[in-house]
Amino acid sequence: MKINRGYRFKLRPTEEQAKMLFQHVGVCRLIYNLALEQRRDHHRQYRAATGKHISYVSQAAELTALRAEFDWIRAVTQTAQQQALRDLDRAYQNFFSGIAAYPSPRKKGVNDSFRLQGREVAFRRLNKSWGIAKLPKIGEVRFRWTRDIPGKLKNATISIDPLGWHISFSTEVEVEVDRNFGPTVGVDRGVVEAVAYSDGTFADFPKARIKGLDKKARRAARTLSRCRKGSNRRKVAKARVAALRAKAARVRKHFNHVETARLARIFGVVCIEALKTRNMTASAKGTVEEPGVNVRQKAGLNRSILEIGWFQFHQFLTYKLAAAGGELRLVDAAYTSITCSCCGIIEKTNRKSQAVYECADCGLSANADTNAAINILQAGTRPAWRERVAAPAKRKSHLEADGLAA
Repeated sequence: MKINRGYRFKLRPTEEQAKMLFQHVGVCRLIYNLALEQRRDHHRQYRAATGKHISYVSQAAELTALRAEFDWIRAVTQTAQQQALRDLDRAYQNFFSGIAAYPSPRKKGVNDSFRLQGREVAFRRLNKSWGIAKLPKIGEVRFRWTRDIPGKLKNATISIDPLGWHISFSTEVEVEVDRNFGPTVGVDRGVVEAVAYSDGTFADFPKARIKGLDKKARRAARTLSRCRKGSNRRKVAKARVAALRAKAARVRKHFNHVETARLARIFGVVCIEALKTRNMTASAKGTVEEPGVNVRQKAGLNRSILEIGWFQFHQFLTYKLAAAGGELRLVDAAYTSITCSCCGIIEKTNRKSQAVYECADCGLSANADTNAAINILQAGTRPAWRERVAAPAKRKSHLEADGLAA
């Protein structure tokens, strides 16, 4: 079985190389936006003149003419620009397939990346901590070597974020995936306890680290608000806020990677709630005519859910389990938090607090999140779950409920 793996490293370009990287990012973003504008606003005129639809092939041919006319576009490697056109073509295919929204323009500060084909990129290790990546029209750029890069290189993506330049190597690895006959576990995602398991354990989410970075970011944002627009001081303050937010995102991503990898390594079947996080974190402000209620409380709940990264956890768990031969089972989230895992009675008042569940009927006393995880495990292992999975229409609806339908 062939699987794709990504390996991300911190780049250390020279000042001249950084200028070339910025030029590549800007030109590729421009090509993407020009191609989007052509498809969006001029497709009728193009079809009337040529009798054909605008496609990747037609736009790639026009790109060649554009490169011949402008030196600053020709200074950027052509394959990176072609990859931008391929991205747009794929975005339109996804839109017409009904699995994505209509393509939107790429923005500076948000879409600062470009991609190169694997055959154009070469890398080698210099010593224990450093490697060299040879990029077309840029040269040999040093990067921090933190782990080996197995498999065949398919492409490389260079990007910049508030923490600097990074390179991501996408490789194709040949692996033998055997069926994982490990035990089954239920997983409950929460706010107080980020992840609770049916065996009574909890994931050690770095909440204090995230809170500390958030506190620093808020303080830096207040400093930013007092800076004069256009000043160098404001530019520095803005970069500090972005860097702190990016650090928090990196801590969260690291936790989700480590915890989902552990689950995939130990368990053969993981049962998890089918949650649509985007809907759960929608704003409660409402409209001027119909204002929402409990707006501040809902905003705090949304912030807590996004701070932990429920959807990211689900994404990582999906592909890691598949690569390890495991199985991910999605169960209905209704009533899992207020159902007694011992006698099965559904009673809202049995959940005494965020952390305590006490059943008035059978006397069960347990952590509320652990009780919910056991309910999820029971729902994912009972025969009725297999009957639901066997129905294609229902299976699709559950995937869509979690935002993972293809």
